[in-house]
Amino acid sequence: MADGAGTMLELDGVSADIAGVPVLREVHLRVPAGGRVALIGRNGAGKTTTLRTLMGLLPLRQGRVLIDGSDATAAPAHHRPRMGIGYAPEERRLFGSFSVRENMVLPAEVLRLTAAETRRRLDSVFELLPELKDLAPRRAAGLSGGQGKMVALGRALMVGTRAVLLDEPFQGLAPALAQRYAEALKRLHLALPDVAILITESNPELLRPLVEATFVIERGEIAPA
Repeated sequence: MADGAGTMLELDGVSADIAGVPVLREVHLRVPAGGRVALIGRNGAGKTTTLRTLMGLLPLRQGRVLIDGSDATAAPAHHRPRMGIGYAPEERRLFGSFSVRENMVLPAEVLRLTAAETRRRLDSVFELLPELKDLAPRRAAGLSGGQGKMVALGRALMVGTRAVLLDEPFQGLAPALAQRYAEALKRLHLALPDVAILITESNPELLRPLVEATFVIERGEIAPA
């Protein structure tokens, strides 16, 4: 990470509960602008909850969420894409009856981007992920798990102009598909070096070549690896 890089995403002393059960405990985590950060932990350790908290999808018991230095704790979740934050959840959440292209442009339509800007962003994503251009007319319901992960990444990039959050993107991928996904992330960093990337994963070896900093979450507490 470049020295002096500003902080793009930050959890400042965050604690959060789910159904009254503590999940995050006074978490401190920062992702610099242009940084590539991994959050490693076992299933149930709090990885997904951390991303959902950053996205404003979970209320906090204490602490703050900062985006580019501004307090976004009280901002509703639908403001995150307007702040340039893209999110690819573990379960992908694609609309099966929509085409790949329709799934990808949906966030741009929600943000009411102009047709020209939507096309520009879509062309940029297709350049980064050329396999999605071939898949564009296909219905999402007919995609393989690996293809669905790629579409979720592309959809996140449609709005993630400043940061992208990827939740367990390698889970369930065959080795060949995992390699292709890793290559896509490398192209992403080279093409958009100012975009911050936060990736969660259970296996640190998968992310070691892709990131600059690694943190471990255990029982809702985060520490450097």
